[in-house]
Amino acid sequence: MRSLLALALLALAACATAPEPAPRWSLVVHGGAGVIERASLTPELEAQYRAAMQRALTTGGAILDRGGSSLDAVEAIIHEMEDDPLFNAGRGAVFTAQGRNELDASIMDGRTRAAGAVAGLTTIRHPISAARAVMERSRHVMLIGEGAETFARSHNLETVDPSYFFTERRWQQLEQNLRASNLPVPPRPAGAPPAPRAELSYPDDHQFGTVGVVALDTHGNIAAGTSTGGTTAKRWGRVGDAPIIGAGTYAQNGVCGVSATGTGEFFIRVGVARDICARMQFNRESAQEAADHVIAEVGATTGTDGVAGDGGVIVLDGRGNVAWAMNSPGMYRASQSAGGAPVVQIFADEE
Repeated sequence: MRSLLALALLALAACATAPEPAPRWSLVVHGGAGVIERASLTPELEAQYRAAMQRALTTGGAILDRGGSSLDAVEAIIHEMEDDPLFNAGRGAVFTAQGRNELDASIMDGRTRAAGAVAGLTTIRHPISAARAVMERSRHVMLIGEGAETFARSHNLETVDPSYFFTERRWQQLEQNLRASNLPVPPRPAGAPPAPRAELSYPDDHQFGTVGVVALDTHGNIAAGTSTGGTTAKRWGRVGDAPIIGAGTYAQNGVCGVSATGTGEFFIRVGVARDICARMQFNRESAQEAADHVIAEVGATTGTDGVAGDGGVIVLDGRGNVAWAMNSPGMYRASQSAGGAPVVQIFADEE
């Protein structure tokens, strides 16, 4: 009798201390962080962004729910966002000072810590697929410019005329930026539609629209990916954190997955994505604690002009728990786990 009682007590103790079961899959998405405020975002545009983030969850959730891989979910979601002119990635990317769209992306497989990245693409419709091809079909991690384009074409990735990426919104942002900096405005790109008769007004001109996804699949594998057009009026072949493994993107099974958005120079200097994962792995910080600490460090880091870094991150831990952090007024973001309700938020004070 005493033996039975002892076994029962042990069983109860085990149940009391056992961790909660991990979700079958989990997903978190961002569409950029920056000066995104209720006063400047029209109800119509806010509704468009919320709908786009919900579509991202629907697309990724459908893949993960049928047992698909986290890599496939990440790539499929970013495909959609690269085709959506709301975001600064693919079609809708910002322009360089020379009037070009130069696109960057990266992806990482947490199972093997294989990674791929591309920078400075101008004719590849889906830079995230080019990054995945680098990871899976080459012995390299990052390819840039003409070489990256040649590699992507050699693997039959879809190409488009550079005018495909043109949007009036981004072109007018370029013109405004260059005039404010007393820099020449380049000719309107070949193939672009005729200029409108009047300058249009866009309420979210100062956002960073980089897109990113982190996913945990039913096999326990984490993947992360990020895609961007960079910053408006960038010069001299500038590249930010989005294609840099350990800065804008990182994934490691059992530990974390991270995608970042913001002023890339600061995210590179801090090594944001890898630092978050290291804090989780070695300091035993939760995803939220690590994200908060590292974003605070970004905010405490200043450039030569004295301006501090800003932006945000999305994070998954090895059990699919979601975290995000930002030091800006908003970040387009969404998350969902198997069997759970979708969460879609924009402003920093949403809970």
